[in-house]
Parts: sequence; C-alpha cells; structure tokens
Amino acid sequence: MADHVYRVTELVGSSETSIEAAIQAAISKAANTVRHMRWFEVTETRGHIENNKLSHYQVTLKVGFAVEDDNVHLAP
Repeated sequence: MADHVYRVTELVGSSETSIEAAIQAAISKAANTVRHMRWFEVTETRGHIENNKLSHYQVTLKVGFAVEDDNVHLAP
C-alpha cells in the first residue's frame, strides 16, 4: 500500500436550503480548481438571520486533498 500525503485547505460554503447543501456547494465549487479531494471535516456551522427568520446556513470545512507526486510521468 502506498503512503498517502494530504494537504488541507479551509472552505466556507453557504446555502439557503440546508447544511448539507452548504457543504456540497463548497466542495462543488472547489472541484473546479482543486484535484484529488479525498475527505472533509466540518469545523463550524453558522446561520444567518434576517427579519427574525433563518436566511441561510454557512458551514466551514477542512478539505484534504492528495499531494501529487512530481516524479509521475505519463507514457507517450
């Protein structure tokens, strides 16, 4: 089994629908620029209130992604 090395970055996602949707929003957006995401950990959960009603959820995540090996070469 190969050794695994991860880098961790912090993301904040928000949604008017749910905590799960806020998590998915953060991961989906990050997937546009971050490769090899493998895991996440929710570190904070917040909500925004407007006019005495829940307006949206906000979730802070730590996301781990695998570090690429510089020595990997693709076959011609």
